[in-house]
Amino acid sequence: MALQNYTKHLDVTIKLAYPVMLSQLGQVLVGVADNIMVGRLGAETLAAASLANSIFFLILMFGTGVSMAITPLVAVADGEGKKRRISRIFQHGFWINIVSGILLFLFVLGLSPGLNHLGQPVEVVALAIPYLLIITFSLVPLMFFQTFKQFIEGLSQTRQAMTITLACNAVNVFLNWVLIYGNLGFPAMGLNGAGWATLISRVMMAVVIYIYVQQSGRYRAYSLIYGFAKISRGMVSRMLKIGVPTGFQFVFEVGAFSTAAIMMGWLGVNALAAHQIAINLASVSYMMASGLAAAAMVRVGNQLGRRDILALREVGFSIFGMVAVFMFFFAVLFVGLRNYLPLIYIDDPGVVQTAAVLLVIAGIFQLSDGVQVVGLGALRGLSDLKVPTLVTLVAYWVVGLPLGYILAFPFGMEEVGIWIGLLTGLTATAIMLIWRFHRISKRLLKAQHNSALDKEDQVLALK
Repeated sequence: MALQNYTKHLDVTIKLAYPVMLSQLGQVLVGVADNIMVGRLGAETLAAASLANSIFFLILMFGTGVSMAITPLVAVADGEGKKRRISRIFQHGFWINIVSGILLFLFVLGLSPGLNHLGQPVEVVALAIPYLLIITFSLVPLMFFQTFKQFIEGLSQTRQAMTITLACNAVNVFLNWVLIYGNLGFPAMGLNGAGWATLISRVMMAVVIYIYVQQSGRYRAYSLIYGFAKISRGMVSRMLKIGVPTGFQFVFEVGAFSTAAIMMGWLGVNALAAHQIAINLASVSYMMASGLAAAAMVRVGNQLGRRDILALREVGFSIFGMVAVFMFFFAVLFVGLRNYLPLIYIDDPGVVQTAAVLLVIAGIFQLSDGVQVVGLGALRGLSDLKVPTLVTLVAYWVVGLPLGYILAFPFGMEEVGIWIGLLTGLTATAIMLIWRFHRISKRLLKAQHNSALDKEDQVLALK
């Protein structure tokens, strides 16, 4: 009977999560396609893509985190039936995201010359910088897209963003073929061609989702406002208090992998290329698991708005179970096909051999990776941000990365040592986050129970 209390939530969660998972998978597969196409140009170009993407993905995830402030607030307001409040959340989120996209681009523009001072191969940096600037400019239309995506996902409507994302990603892959290799009469632009394809496809995503939301009758009840009228400093502050810590949660995790890429560069071009292959494959499972995390955030937020704490706990733990099963499948896939998957990207024997070893470690940390990302999503639904942010900081930057450096260089374990450090950080994060969700939800349940008893005592006293 107790198990049925959890399994009854699976159907609703799957319907909510699978479009987000497919949308995220579409985004990742574009990255996979980019790397496969770029990998055909050689190890140096693939290493340049690794270096640039390690920086860009860090910035991208911070921006994504900022935009995600919209979803839990909309989910709670939707649970409470407050449509006017949802409209105000959208308005404030719109301007926060647009300004954030511009500031993040300017930040990377100023930061990019610093890649020359990270101890990376000169030929790799020369290829990486222009590509990095092109794809970073795509953050502006992407943050515009994220505003609408997070808004409609907060209303438990996830298929629309999925459809738009997958369609525009297909365009991205086609443009890669045209611009990287110089097909259909276009000049061969190499790595920069992949960057321009990304920028064009993200502009398309922004335009299409705007037209969809404006034309769809289901959103007219929310009176979406795009101007500065009635912008509230209090609302901006509240959203930033959710979005900025969420962004830093992503930064601390993704930053650990980006720093690992820089350490891989110290070991040479082949090590950096192998790292890019392994992390690109691992990102497929991670981003799909983040679809379950988005479902956890929305469903936990809804139950919190309805004050149904028992259902809130059941929802949370049912999704932890789902992600564990899901990630086990990828663990088996990575370990079983470790000698074959790298061949999709490159045929260099040294790179393939190193990537195969890293894929074994990637298989081992799949469970931890899935649990920790769902833990962050569930806690975000509870608006619990400060402690999870601290957890990610300590786990990755105090434990994982220093351990990886020590194992890689003083102990001579090189690539394997760096990835063992990442495995340790992910596992520590997963354990701490699932425990925190249990404690907070248990405390809320107890408080609700005590409140009900107090009301019952008051009724008895009146009698």
